[in-house]
Amino acid sequence: MEAELPELEELTGHPVRHRYDAPWRSEPLPSADVVLVTPLSAADACAWAAGITPDPALAAPAEASCRSRPVLAMPYWHSETDRQRSVRRALEQLRWDGVKMLRRRKGYKPHPPDEGNPAAYPWEGALAAAERELRFY
Repeated sequence: MEAELPELEELTGHPVRHRYDAPWRSEPLPSADVVLVTPLSAADACAWAAGITPDPALAAPAEASCRSRPVLAMPYWHSETDRQRSVRRALEQLRWDGVKMLRRRKGYKPHPPDEGNPAAYPWEGALAAAERELRFY
């Protein structure tokens, strides 16, 4: 994505944060009013719940939930993954941390193994949920 960074920066009016910077440098981005993590993988859900944030994509929502900002997440995984105890525990921890999970009736329903359809992912529902959250923030 390196080649697309200038276009993204022009589109947003802000630098794109795609790797960690030195901790003594000031944050170049404004604080988000609402954070939407989508599509959330099972690996990222487990890492995030354990406090492991290897890149800004997971650090930003982790920091936002600690700052009492609304954080929403919508997963994308299959039904076998959904039954894994570690994934269930991670979702429980994220909810405890204040993350609103958009699943089942409110968002994404896990697909059967080998039948994922990324084109059918409910992006509009995720964005609508973030907009609703923004109105109440």
